[in-house]
Amino acid sequence: MRPERRRDVGDAIFMDEVGIEYGVYGDFRLRSAYQPIFAPRGRFLHAIAVEGLIEPHRAGRPGAARAFFEGVAAEDRLFVETMCRVLHLRNFRNIGVDGLDLFFNYNPLANAHRGRALAEIRLMSRHLGELGLAPGMLVCEITEQAADDTLLARLVREMRRDGIRIAIDDFGTGHSTEERVSLLKPDIVKIDGGWFAQFCRHAAAERFFRPLVSSLHDRGAKVLVEGIEQPTHLRVALDGGVDLLQGFLLARPALAGVIFDQRPLAIDALLGRDSKVVPLFG
Repeated sequence: MRPERRRDVGDAIFMDEVGIEYGVYGDFRLRSAYQPIFAPRGRFLHAIAVEGLIEPHRAGRPGAARAFFEGVAAEDRLFVETMCRVLHLRNFRNIGVDGLDLFFNYNPLANAHRGRALAEIRLMSRHLGELGLAPGMLVCEITEQAADDTLLARLVREMRRDGIRIAIDDFGTGHSTEERVSLLKPDIVKIDGGWFAQFCRHAAAERFFRPLVSSLHDRGAKVLVEGIEQPTHLRVALDGGVDLLQGFLLARPALAGVIFDQRPLAIDALLGRDSKVVPLFG
């Protein structure tokens, strides 16, 4: 295997004519997009945060993020992940809304080298003030990939020491398991959208989902359900007592610079007039 190329991500980041920064990797331009995360308050959902996501463009056309990341050479994973995180942090000010938190992904598989991973976190924390960001605004999502538990626990302690909160992403898939919850004691657990959609097909979904949410609450974690795409998903999540919601039914990701819609969402309108009798599939 070729040795890892050590480059400065700043050399691969540029600014367009309206002040939005983008990254360049091979034939791709990497652009920040932000998807709102909502909290239920009464009969409305209020945007309280966004998740930074990458939209890869090639020849002027957007592509699938999963396919892009799967095509990144192993020796470039840390470089590309770092560049994506830097883009999300720098472009966050272009949302134009105060009071929102920022969720960003952290792939432990791409950060397996202890010294470089720790140095990267410390460097990020040092520069937050220059970007007008406070560590308490940030939530680091640990993705479902395998990791050295000792290293991962140390990285999480480092981020927590700086005031960054921790979330476990895609709970229910890969290595985002009960064991990782016990190891990292996250502030937030994100329920995987694909797993949740399948779960919602069962007639007793609400009855079985509520104890899972309660058990995570008992561990001191808030519960976020992602992948909310149908009224049924929203109903099961709300009936289960979750704290946060994310998905296409509520809002799609928007590129940095797009005007952010701050209006609360009416839960009854999202569920539909016949929300109380929407059947769950057996």
